[in-house]
Amino acid sequence: MNCALVVGLGCILCTELKRHNAQAVVRVCEPSYKTDLLEKEGITVTDLEFDDGSFPPAEASGIYIVVTEWLDIVRRQARADPTSCVAVHCVAGLGRAPVLVALALMELGLKYEDAVELIREKRRGAINAKQLQFLEKYKPRSRLRKNGAKAGCSIQ
Repeated sequence: MNCALVVGLGCILCTELKRHNAQAVVRVCEPSYKTDLLEKEGITVTDLEFDDGSFPPAEASGIYIVVTEWLDIVRRQARADPTSCVAVHCVAGLGRAPVLVALALMELGLKYEDAVELIREKRRGAINAKQLQFLEKYKPRSRLRKNGAKAGCSIQ
């Protein structure tokens, strides 16, 4: 990929993220672009990579570090600026990123079926059978609610 194309993509990406007031980006795939243009615009980038077609892995202790870090990022961003959002992406946008979005929606009080349905309305074909089974077994702990109130959420 030539330098002009990379810079051009960075400009398009920055413009789109700013349009949605995204102040944080979470990559759940292998890093494929430099983050300096985003960071220069005040957009933080966090890598929470896990295997394609899978769900976030559990540590030997049973703790899902990727899930914990993801929800911490969403919670911190919502507290810092309730009008902002966190963008999350993988390569095709069909598995890893939608799973994290579903987890956030479930932490806000949606049942897993409703979260998946909402995501699939926006991204047809999202979430495979293995990921769906993970979401079905996931037990939300209301980690994104503040004093019982739900925060806003937008799925693009």
